[in-house]
Amino acid sequence: MPTPFEGYEVEARLRPSAEAYRFDLDHVLASVVALEAKVPSDAYTAAILGTERVGNGVVVGPSGLVLTMAYLITEAEEVVLTRNDGRRIPAHVLGLDGRSGLGLVQALEPLDLPVITVGSAQDLEAGAPVIAAGAGGRAHAAASKVLARIPFAGYWEYLLDEAIITAPAHPHWSGAALIGPKGDLVGLGSLTLEGRDQNGDTRPLNMFVPAELLPPILDDLARGQSPHPPRPWLGVFAQEMENHVVVVGISPKGPAARAEIKPGDLILAVDGQPVSDLTEFYAVMWSLGEAGVTVPLKILREGDAFEVEVRSMDRNALLKKRRLN
Repeated sequence: MPTPFEGYEVEARLRPSAEAYRFDLDHVLASVVALEAKVPSDAYTAAILGTERVGNGVVVGPSGLVLTMAYLITEAEEVVLTRNDGRRIPAHVLGLDGRSGLGLVQALEPLDLPVITVGSAQDLEAGAPVIAAGAGGRAHAAASKVLARIPFAGYWEYLLDEAIITAPAHPHWSGAALIGPKGDLVGLGSLTLEGRDQNGDTRPLNMFVPAELLPPILDDLARGQSPHPPRPWLGVFAQEMENHVVVVGISPKGPAARAEIKPGDLILAVDGQPVSDLTEFYAVMWSLGEAGVTVPLKILREGDAFEVEVRSMDRNALLKKRRLN
C-alpha cells in the first residue's frame, strides 16, 4: 500500500544535509507523521475542504499528542497517522482552535516516535535558515529560509498578527513542521502563496503559523475545550481590492447569507467605522463582542450604499458534532 506522503518528495538539491546542523536531523524529522482524515459527506465543511484530507502532523507530547492544522481535521470522524516507516496508527480529534488555525489529535496506539520541542519563531529574522518538513524523512524536507514575519489576513475571517513566510515552498505544506536552527518546532505549515523574486517572476512560498501560539492553548485543546470565547462570525469570503473590502463569496447557512449579503458587495464600514482592508474589517467586527453580537455594516452594491445589521454567530455551531464511542 502506498504511503500518503509518496509523490511529495522534495527536489534532491533542496534537501537538508545532516552535516549542516548541530542537532540530529533524522531524529527530529522522525517526529513528523502523515495524517489522513475522513469527513462525512453531509458535514458542513465537506463541500469546501473535501471529505478526504491528507497532510502532516508533528508529535508534541509523549502520550501521542500530534499537532496539525485544524482545517485538516475539522468534522473528521476518522483520522489515521502514518510514520516514516509506513506503520499506520489510528487517532481521534481532541480539539481545534479557530483563532490560530491549530488542531490537536490523539494517537490511539503508541507512536514510539520522538517528541519535538515546541519553540518560538520570535527570534527568527529574515534570512534565518529553517527546515520545512513533511512526513517521509529527509527526502520530504526542504532546507528553506525565512523571508519575513508579517501579519496575515485570510479571506475566511481569519487573522494572524504574525505569520512566517518561507521559501522555497514545500510540495506538501499542510501541517508540515518548520524546524528552527536548534532543532525545535517554530511553525506549522498552513498555506502556499505566491510571491515575486528580484527579477519580478512569481514563485511559490509557504506560510507557517508560529509555534509559540500552541503552549497557551495546549491544555484546553487536549481537554477538547475551546481556548477562547467564540468571535463573531458572518460567513463572508472577502478580499482586498483597491483599498476596499469586497465580498467574493458567502458561506451557506451563515449570517451573511441570511442577511442577503451578496458577492460583489463592498463593505464600506463596520459599526460606523470605515474599513479599507481585511485587518480593519476583522478588528472592528471582533471588537464588538462575542459571537451572537449584531454587526452593523455599510454596504455598497451597484452604486447604492445602504445599512444592514447582521446577527453574528459562532462558526462552530454549524459543524457536525463528533460521535463519542
